[in-house]
Amino acid sequence: MFNLGTFKPCSRAVAFTAVAVTAIAFVGPANAAPVQLFPFFQPLPPMAAPQPIQPYQATPYQAAPSEDQDAVEMPARFRRQTVSYATREAPGTIIIDTPNTYLYYVLGGGQAVRYGIGVGRDGFTWSGVQSVTKKAEWPDWTPPPEMIARQPYLPRHMAGGPGNPLGARAMYLGGTIYRIHGTNAPDTIGKHVSSGCIRLTNEDVSDLYSRVNVGTKVIVMPMTERRADLGSATR
Repeated sequence: MFNLGTFKPCSRAVAFTAVAVTAIAFVGPANAAPVQLFPFFQPLPPMAAPQPIQPYQATPYQAAPSEDQDAVEMPARFRRQTVSYATREAPGTIIIDTPNTYLYYVLGGGQAVRYGIGVGRDGFTWSGVQSVTKKAEWPDWTPPPEMIARQPYLPRHMAGGPGNPLGARAMYLGGTIYRIHGTNAPDTIGKHVSSGCIRLTNEDVSDLYSRVNVGTKVIVMPMTERRADLGSATR
């Protein structure tokens, strides 16, 4: 059996320790802060006020290039069509009728494909004979120094795509700064708005691009008084 007497000194020691700890807790000046016996219990920090939930906003993105983005309803006379067109130029020649805002692609046999176009605004029209020296799909746009000087807010370079002013296709004319190209603003077809380039809808420029080869002759007629349409539709 256990001898209870052996535990008495231990019991006295425990009691003495408890009294000593209590005495330590209360010793000191009356205005002294009480000693914290268990400093490892720290108060929780105040919780931040909940933030209001923000509505979901979709991340903007650029749509993949598409050639059927021209949703503007075109006047009938500016829609692509085959017309009667008398000319001595060889089949495959492009003729720009600047005053009437038409482009003719000569088929031969007195016929041509006619497209509605946008041309240079006042002071930016030109005339002459050039040839197609380069073709590009969804071309990049680097405004020439002359354009930057007039419009310093323009980007110095823009990658090809639906937002690019050159549109879906471009055909570069000789060593000039001019091109036949598409547009991301199809409502400008039939107007005098550009800095000298010839613009078509993306659908039409893609059709013309498929017909034209590097070396194709391009005749740009001078800006004169508007006259009656030369081509009459055959279909």
